[in-house]
Amino acid sequence: MPTQATDPIPAQPNDNLSIARAARLWPIEEIAHRLGLPGEAVEPYGRGIAKIDLTAMTALAESPRGRYVVVTSMTPTPPGEGKTTTAIGLVQGLQRLGHRAAVALRQPSMGPTLGLKGGATGGGHSQVLPMERINLHLTGDLHAVAAAHNLLAAMVDNHLHHRLTPELSPRDICWQRVIDLNDRALRHLVLGLGGRGDGVPRQGGFEITAASEVMAVLALADSLADLRKRLGRLIVGLDHDGEPVTAEQIGAAGAMTVLLKEALKPNLLQTLEHAPALIHAGPFGNIAHGNSSIVADRIGLHAADFVVTEAGFGADMGGERFFNIKCRASGLTPDAAVLVVTVRAMKYHCGQHRVVPGQPLPASLLAEAPEEVMAGGANLLKQIDNVRDHGLTPVVAINAFPGDHPSEVAAIRELCASVGVRAELSTHVRDGGEGAVALAEALVEATEGAAGDTDAFHYLYPDELPLADKIERIATRLYGADGVDFAPGIRERLAGWEARGYGALPVCIAKTHMSLSHDARLLGAPTGWRLPVREVRLSAGAGFVYALAGDIRTMPGLNASPAATRIDIDDEGNTVGLY
Repeated sequence: MPTQATDPIPAQPNDNLSIARAARLWPIEEIAHRLGLPGEAVEPYGRGIAKIDLTAMTALAESPRGRYVVVTSMTPTPPGEGKTTTAIGLVQGLQRLGHRAAVALRQPSMGPTLGLKGGATGGGHSQVLPMERINLHLTGDLHAVAAAHNLLAAMVDNHLHHRLTPELSPRDICWQRVIDLNDRALRHLVLGLGGRGDGVPRQGGFEITAASEVMAVLALADSLADLRKRLGRLIVGLDHDGEPVTAEQIGAAGAMTVLLKEALKPNLLQTLEHAPALIHAGPFGNIAHGNSSIVADRIGLHAADFVVTEAGFGADMGGERFFNIKCRASGLTPDAAVLVVTVRAMKYHCGQHRVVPGQPLPASLLAEAPEEVMAGGANLLKQIDNVRDHGLTPVVAINAFPGDHPSEVAAIRELCASVGVRAELSTHVRDGGEGAVALAEALVEATEGAAGDTDAFHYLYPDELPLADKIERIATRLYGADGVDFAPGIRERLAGWEARGYGALPVCIAKTHMSLSHDARLLGAPTGWRLPVREVRLSAGAGFVYALAGDIRTMPGLNASPAATRIDIDDEGNTVGLY
C-alpha cells in the first residue's frame, strides 16, 4: 500500500549499530565471485563471512596487478580521525566509478572494543559487516594467536623447570603471556608459586593479544612455510652466556604453526555497499607495525583494480611502518597514499583545546575558527612531507563531520594547495560511496599510469645503514627531533646484533601516537627536542628491531576497566549497547 501524505515518514537509522543491522548482506559467495576467487578457495564461515585459502594466490597469480593504496593520517586526536571509515568509503566510491575495489583492514582487538577505544569497522554508511561479529570474535583468529603465544610461554616455563638445553636464565626471559582483554591486574605477576612441581618462581605478566609478536608475524608472513620459519626465530630469552634462545630451540614452532594454520587465511566480508573487505590480523600501530596482512593484500591485488589498506595512526607511525617494514617484507610497492585530516584535528593541534579520551569534545573546539585550523596546520604539512619522503605525494581526504564550517574546510584546502597537494572533502560517513566519489576521482587521477611503477616509491633508509642510524633517521626526518638519546648500553647492544647478522633489519619505534614526538603533550610539529630511546629488543620473528621511546605501554584506555563500552543482551537475545 503506498504511503499517504499524512503517514509519518519512517526515521532513517543514524547510529552505527542501527545502520549495520538495517543493511541486507549479500551471500558471501557473491562477494567472492565479484573478486574472481576460485570457488574451492572460498570457505564460508557462517553468514556473510568466509575464509580464503592461500591457494587463491596461485590461482590468481597470472591476473594483472591492481593499484595499491595506503590510507594514513595526520597525528590524530584521542577519538581518531576516521582512517578506517575513509578507507571503506573510498572503496565504495571507487566502486561507484565502475572500478573493482577491495578494502584490506586489520581485525579489531576485543580489548579496545570493550574499553575506551571502541571497535574498528568504520562508521555511518561506510562500514564493514557484520559489525558485531567482526568486533567480538569474527573467525577466532585473535584467539588462535593467543593460544599459539601462550603455548610458547608454557613451553618456556616447562623448559626452565626441567633445565633443558639451552638452559634459560630465569632473569632474562622476555616472553610474556597474552589475553585479548584489558586487565590491569595481570600486567605484572609472580609465576611458579606453590610446590616444586608448579614451576620456577619468577616475574612475568600479560600483554594484550594484539601486542604479541605472533600477531606481527601473522601479518607479515607470506605463506605457511614463511610463518613456520618466522615463528621458529622468535626469541624467548637468553641463556646463561647471554645468547638468545628461540622458539625453534625449545621445540615450540611446529605446534604454534599448527594452531595458526587456519588463522593465516584472510577473512572475506563486505561493506554496506557490498564491496569486498579483507579483514586479517591486528597488530597495534603504536607498538608494532600496525598493518593488516600481506597475504590479504596479495590476494586483493590480483583480484581487484584497487586495494585500499589502512595503516594505524599517523604517517609517522603505521604509515612509516607500512613503507619501511611491510613493503620490505612483501616486496610490494604502493601506487598512492591518502592522508586523512579533520577540522577538529587541525584545531586540536593549535594547542588551545584539551581533549580527554572517553569524554565529549569541548565546545570551544567545535566553534568556527579557521584561524585555529591554519595555526594547527604545521602537523598536516609535516605529515605530507613524511609521505613525500617515501616518493609519494598524498591525496588529502578531509573527513567531514556535521559541525564543520565551510571556512574551516577552505582553510585546509588553502594549506594543501600551498604545497601542491590535492584535497577533497569526503562525506562518506553520511552518504556512503556517493560522498567519496570526488575523493575516489582524485585517487584515480593520482594513480594513472602508476600501477607497477617502482621508480617513485623508495624506503626511508637502505638495509645496510647501521641500526642506530636507522633509528636516528626516522627520529630526525619523520618526527622532527634534533637527535636521539640512547640509554646506556643500547648502542653496544645494537652493534652486537649487527655482528650476529641482524644489521639489515628495519626498525620499529614504539612511541605515543598523540604527537610526532615521544611526548603526547607536544602538539603540532614540535622542534627543539630529542627522542629518548630507553630500550631495544630484537624481534627476529617479525623481522625488525624494536625500539621503545619515551614511557609507553600500549594505548590510552587499554588495561583499564572495560566499563566504557557496555555490552549486554536484551530479552530477545539481541546485542545491545555496543556503541
